[in-house]
Amino acid sequence: MSVETIKTDKNKFSYREPSFYNKWRNFFQFLVTHIFYMIRFKLVYRLEVIGKENIPKDNNYIIAANHLSTLDPPLVCGVIDRRVAYMAKIELFDNPFLRWWLDWLGAFAVDREKLGVSTIKTVKRIKETGWVLGIFPQGTRQLDGEIKHVAKGFATIAKSTKCGILPIGINGTEETKRIPFTGKIVVKIGKLIPYSDNIDEMVDNWGKAVEQLTGFKYVPEIEHECV
Repeated sequence: MSVETIKTDKNKFSYREPSFYNKWRNFFQFLVTHIFYMIRFKLVYRLEVIGKENIPKDNNYIIAANHLSTLDPPLVCGVIDRRVAYMAKIELFDNPFLRWWLDWLGAFAVDREKLGVSTIKTVKRIKETGWVLGIFPQGTRQLDGEIKHVAKGFATIAKSTKCGILPIGINGTEETKRIPFTGKIVVKIGKLIPYSDNIDEMVDNWGKAVEQLTGFKYVPEIEHECV
């Protein structure tokens, strides 16, 4: 199989029509996040949620949270109480099971090296549904108590689609591998960050907001370039 064929095959997972987010995927995500995960979060890990009043009533916004664990995506879905369409790195769709799982949960593929046109189109289509876009700007899980290596793609999407950014701070999901009933998960939802034409400003506003919500230090990318 040629490289071009592989790329074309992967690209079909990056574009979603509004009809993709149908009642079956809606039900499947609710079943997984609210029945399977949220009961576990509340009973076993003493989930505490602060700031739910900051969640907009419409879906004209992007959820952007820090990332500590694979539990973060279903946690955010359960806390927001909306169906969330996540951007997932395109490499995950190489695995047949993960591809099926992500597909049914409403996720779509994104190339982290290059934000494609299909990604922007999908985000605009999501706004036509009752779902909301979810992104982890750090890209991968980070456990050292800092908010760093923040990609600017989420701010670019916010600018292109005129969506505000809802900052969410997560603490405690990295501790869930420990003895049950000993840890605690705290989720704090900040105030909506309005979109603007200044991408760097939106990235910094998100980083500073999550710093306040989590207590983790926000390290702007320029600091990494100077090290």
